[in-house]
Amino acid sequence: MKRRTIVSALVLAAAALATAALAAAQPGPTGHLVAVGGGGVPDAVLHRAIELAGGPAAPIVVFPQASELADTGDVAVEMWKKAGATNVRWVPLTDAAAARQAVESAAFIWFPGGDQNKLMKAFEGSGVPEAIARRYRDGAVVGGTSAGAAVLSSVMLTGDADLQSMTVGATKTAPGLGLWPEAIVDQHHLKRQRQSRLISLVLEHPTLVGVGIDERTAVIVSGSRFDVVGESSVLVIDARRATVEPRPAGALSAARDISVHVLTAGMGMELGR
Repeated sequence: MKRRTIVSALVLAAAALATAALAAAQPGPTGHLVAVGGGGVPDAVLHRAIELAGGPAAPIVVFPQASELADTGDVAVEMWKKAGATNVRWVPLTDAAAARQAVESAAFIWFPGGDQNKLMKAFEGSGVPEAIARRYRDGAVVGGTSAGAAVLSSVMLTGDADLQSMTVGATKTAPGLGLWPEAIVDQHHLKRQRQSRLISLVLEHPTLVGVGIDERTAVIVSGSRFDVVGESSVLVIDARRATVEPRPAGALSAARDISVHVLTAGMGMELGR
């Protein structure tokens, strides 16, 4: 009986290794992500994004639906034109088929700031998120600033959080676009003192890495690596090897051996998949 148990365990272990190897062999997205922490987009980020998309003539589409302001789309288009882009337009969601077609022909998809919940609500039933995911997989650049950066995560910060303590369940989330499923993206991070909400959330999702991006700063994601561009700092909270204390909702969060990285322009990090 003991021998049979050992053999069964070995078979299961071999199957698990084979499954892991198969998952590792699956090709990841070939595009790039550009996540800006808000407060304006520095020239270095604008120029790098245009370069990654294929140059000034690369088709850029803007989805400004996170914003309450009627001119947000026009302002974003003008920003990219001033940076040198020659083929850029913003896309309404009144015609879902036309919006999907715009995404399918784009080399770069951009989300200005506002309210990430509003943007995700606007996308509901349109099929646009699925089209964006396909384009990212096939090589397009996808990016956004502030709310437009937050939507890149699978576990998306909604903005509803306790900034005064680290408490289990106090940081509310919703599904995002899931283009960077290994990370939780936070924005305006140091300027608005949002460290507590990101740490709390990472401890609730310790397989994910928290990436807090400050204003006028960006991370550019290429495969499993990201690099920092801009004027301030990026705070990385990594609890993948930490010991997280199990606590009920409403209790104080607790953990040991969390890794914290503070990165500035020219620095980067390999997250792994």
